[in-house]
Amino acid sequence: MLRDRFFAAGLFGVGLAVLGGFALSQSAAAQDATDGPGPNLVIEVAGSTTGTIVIDLAQDLAPGHVAQVTELAREGAYDGVVFHRVIDGFMAQTGDVEFGRQGGDLSMAGMGGSARPDLAAEFSDATFDRGVVGMARSMDPNSANSQFFIMFAPAPHLDGQYTVLGRVISGMEVVDAIKKGDQAANGAVDGPDYMAKVTVAE
Repeated sequence: MLRDRFFAAGLFGVGLAVLGGFALSQSAAAQDATDGPGPNLVIEVAGSTTGTIVIDLAQDLAPGHVAQVTELAREGAYDGVVFHRVIDGFMAQTGDVEFGRQGGDLSMAGMGGSARPDLAAEFSDATFDRGVVGMARSMDPNSANSQFFIMFAPAPHLDGQYTVLGRVISGMEVVDAIKKGDQAANGAVDGPDYMAKVTVAE
């Protein structure tokens, strides 16, 4: 079952328009780097950018999504998966365990999920600020599966439209350095950076 997830339609264009005036003026130093209540997703990034990103997963907001992502991480499903769509000033998307493996054919990256079932939406009042992590989906609100995205800048038009998975609590400077894609090609990245290893810390 193929479906182009996240910004295949109207929200992508709206997002670029809304975020056109945002600059990445917020410093990484302003990012809260203290340990959250957990579980935490620990991502080792490789490629043109190297470093570690730690995401505090919002179990209170999205228990079903957190459970699925942590299970996939513990299975090693995310290891070697690329950041296939990265839009400067907007977000970096990854997590396509089906079609997004580093070193493979990435022509369908962003179209897949995992062998696990899609998830019912767990929308909340949490806002899509810089460093917030959301679950990618198709036009169907109940279609999130394995893909997620990390915000470079605030995107209020996403509030209440996508499930908030968590927030980066360490390594926002690594997120900022992830190789950017071509905006004219919906952020598709040539020779993308990737998640070499993804683990869960309780």
